[in-house]
Amino acid sequence: MISIPQRVLGEALLFSARKCPAKTAIIIKTKEYSYSSLKESAENLASHLVITGIKKGDRIAVYMNNSWQSIISIYGITLSGAVFLVINPQTKADKLQYILNDSGAKILISESILSSEISLALENKKDIHELILSGDKSRLKSFPEIKTEDFENILSTDFSGIILPRIIPNDLAALIYTSGSTGFPKGVMMTHQSMVFTSWSLIEYLRLSDEDRILLLLPLAFDYGLYQLIMAITVGGSLIVEQSFTFQASVYKQIEQFKPTVFPGVPTIYAMMIATNKKTGLSFDCIKKVTNTAAALPAEFIPDLKKIFPAALIFKMYGLTECKRVCYLEPEMIDIKPDSVGKAIPGTEVFLLSPDGKPVPPGEKGILHIRGPHVMLGYWHKEELTREMLKQGSLPWERILCSNDWFKMDDEGYLYFLSRTDDIIKTRGEKVSPAEIENVIYKIDGIREVAVIGVPDEIMGESIIAYVTTHGAPKTGEKEIQKECMSRLELFMMPQRIIFLEEMPKSSNSKIDKKELKKMYLSNE
Repeated sequence: MISIPQRVLGEALLFSARKCPAKTAIIIKTKEYSYSSLKESAENLASHLVITGIKKGDRIAVYMNNSWQSIISIYGITLSGAVFLVINPQTKADKLQYILNDSGAKILISESILSSEISLALENKKDIHELILSGDKSRLKSFPEIKTEDFENILSTDFSGIILPRIIPNDLAALIYTSGSTGFPKGVMMTHQSMVFTSWSLIEYLRLSDEDRILLLLPLAFDYGLYQLIMAITVGGSLIVEQSFTFQASVYKQIEQFKPTVFPGVPTIYAMMIATNKKTGLSFDCIKKVTNTAAALPAEFIPDLKKIFPAALIFKMYGLTECKRVCYLEPEMIDIKPDSVGKAIPGTEVFLLSPDGKPVPPGEKGILHIRGPHVMLGYWHKEELTREMLKQGSLPWERILCSNDWFKMDDEGYLYFLSRTDDIIKTRGEKVSPAEIENVIYKIDGIREVAVIGVPDEIMGESIIAYVTTHGAPKTGEKEIQKECMSRLELFMMPQRIIFLEEMPKSSNSKIDKKELKKMYLSNE
């Protein structure tokens, strides 16, 4: 039998279902779903989308918690030729509405538990003409101009005879929304070609096989979470799905029951596990590979992680949404170069340039640039921002990605992260725009000026600090500001501290001097 290479994202599911139809693809709580079940369900949804009038390249939004339905949605959209965008279920109505309108999404797939946010977001929608909802619809506000379909009914419908569109590698596969410096999220455009290349590059260096069982603790809206699903399906392994790490006991029970072999996490998760290990001796010898990205893994964590995962290889990594992953450190090097994030992932190149575009010698700091098939096509409908990130390459048609992060490289080519060059805060594995938080606080009565900064945090990557000045005596306290932020922002965007000042430090051009604020904060710690 001739082995057919994977060219587009959905083919991985078709290949794995053909090879091992009865094998467990997805485990959620105590329920197991086979590859054939996932394939049939995804094809049913894809057929429904085609009948509805969805054309290749149309955008479809998935606004759900990690679930069987969200996984079907991702692959169903992919097989239909449409472009999927997964929106974090913590997202509030204002931002949800913005993303739906910005992407031009024609269909929203969601679940009844999110009905209140959906109802608010759809009040000023542009292009949504159909809502596919899983669960009870009674709490959802009625929109006569929007057709509402039952998710479960679609899965039980006979769509035999429907022909799905032909997709090629250059077609757009996904929009992955990430925070922007203006306070508005940006849709990172990823083609089938770039996502297929990336998934196989990750699979190669992580040494994954069809025997691996990957534990998913991160939202599918986060590319680190999304690629756990893609990798599991691509190699024909299994994905064990959790909503989050909030209920540690539940997660540990799942590990004991289903014996995952791969544990992807972020420093906040590992910090909690280390604290538990010191109290109880927590340990899992079924885990063979531990991965970390989003925030730097402190070298001090490594000895404790080896106690928790005694049989595991530990992979330190660095990446950004605009290319998914940049580099990784071979686990055999973790004790030799514990502060490094390694070298470029297979099939790609990285190099450091000075701000004026000149090569930087080993040992000196420079801005990291990335070259390879995994680099994004650009930002959706944001040409100016795209030009800021994608620079002219050595070939006439080529574009390379500027990370806007400062690194240094040693004589052996190993990379070391130093700092960021822009305002974006990376916390708990997410990118956060200070402007988005500032806009919320500015709406509070009595607020004069707001400046949000990120400061180094060993566990979260960066902590969010909001500096505030008021008109006259403060009418609003820290608790009131926190409450307003909680009602309008995702949990990971919540400031850890609100600090009141009489006056903001200003630069020579009268702008708030955030560098000075950061110095003030660090000097007082």
